Amino acid sequence: MVIGLAACECIIYDASSLKEKRAVLKRILMRLKQKFNISVAEVDHQDVWQRTKIAVVAVSSAKISAEQELQNALKLIDSFPEIERTITDIEWL
Repeated sequence: MVIGLAACECIIYDASSLKEKRAVLKRILMRLKQKFNISVAEVDHQDVWQRTKIAVVAVSSAKISAEQELQNALKLIDSFPEIERTITDIEWL
């Protein structure tokens, strides 16, 4: 069993309140959960308007499958124009 964790720092430039930030994040997190076989959550910077840290976790019997799910999830995050992914760390357990 392989567990892959991708933690990515992101900037939401147009958010001028926590409500706007959460609306953007909710839409992104829901799309990720619907489209891929992963778990995802905001794990840091919950009280900051324009910053967030998103954790994406994939569990699989083979590393290649988990890595593909994580890479696809990161590509989807990058496809949203309102959010910019900056620092991404990937860990394997």
